[in-house]
Amino acid sequence: MKKKKRISLTFYAMVIPMAILFFIFHTIPFLQGVFYSFTDWKGYGTWNLVGLRNYTHIFSDKNIYSSYLFTFKLAICATILVNVIGLLIASGLNAKIKCRNVLKAIYFIPYMLGTLIISFVFKFVFSNILPMVGEQLGIEALRLNILGTNQAWIGVLFVTVWQSLAFNVLIYLAGLQTVDQDIYEAANLDGAVGFKRFMKITFPLIAPFFTINMVLSARGYLMAFDQVMAMTDGGPGTLTTTISVLIYKKGFSGGQFAYQSANAVMMFVVIVVISIIQLKVLDKREETING
Repeated sequence: MKKKKRISLTFYAMVIPMAILFFIFHTIPFLQGVFYSFTDWKGYGTWNLVGLRNYTHIFSDKNIYSSYLFTFKLAICATILVNVIGLLIASGLNAKIKCRNVLKAIYFIPYMLGTLIISFVFKFVFSNILPMVGEQLGIEALRLNILGTNQAWIGVLFVTVWQSLAFNVLIYLAGLQTVDQDIYEAANLDGAVGFKRFMKITFPLIAPFFTINMVLSARGYLMAFDQVMAMTDGGPGTLTTTISVLIYKKGFSGGQFAYQSANAVMMFVVIVVISIIQLKVLDKREETING
């Protein structure tokens, strides 16, 4: 009979403190937020239990409705763009080209910088540099600061995709490097080249990496916050107000702590449900492709 392998004390010494910290700074605040979502607490003073009143009111709140619409629009567009562009870049970097390692480093630089830093830089670019360039070159489209117009979301989308590309490219590169080159050689003999080879061979083999990127991208963009706060503060008006921004602004400075706690719980449920659906659909797709 085999003896059970003993777990090193080093493992417990590393894991237990992190688990305790996670419980204190994540789990407990989350549970407190869930509790307060059933109250009328404003973030200060006394409070009373109100049951499901906050949750029922969410479905008739136009501000929350519009913030969900914008968040979904941003998340869908960003998820599609970042995965399509990321896969194209990864395919190019995976090919035998000169300065490949240098290009990898260049593409990864945006991910190393903070989202807030990048957003403030691009806010300056959109509001100062581009209008100046448009003025000098006589290009009418560039003269206007896009962040102050109804097209402000395009600026937010651009920065979101640009900053996120590095992570997706890295995952796709890891997937492409697992593909055996002998398979491509056999495919060439059978006449499978170009886009046909990609769809019939490459994509099925990196399908798990595609699933990872799709789920992580959608989850992250549904919680978009930093880039919106830094670039538009949810404006002009409320056109670029995401769910996270609405929760922050109304919950902490608008006296709606309990109400926005309920909104945060709803947001959590929505993200979990979407992630599960994505995993189910994409897992079935992987089985179909590889079956």
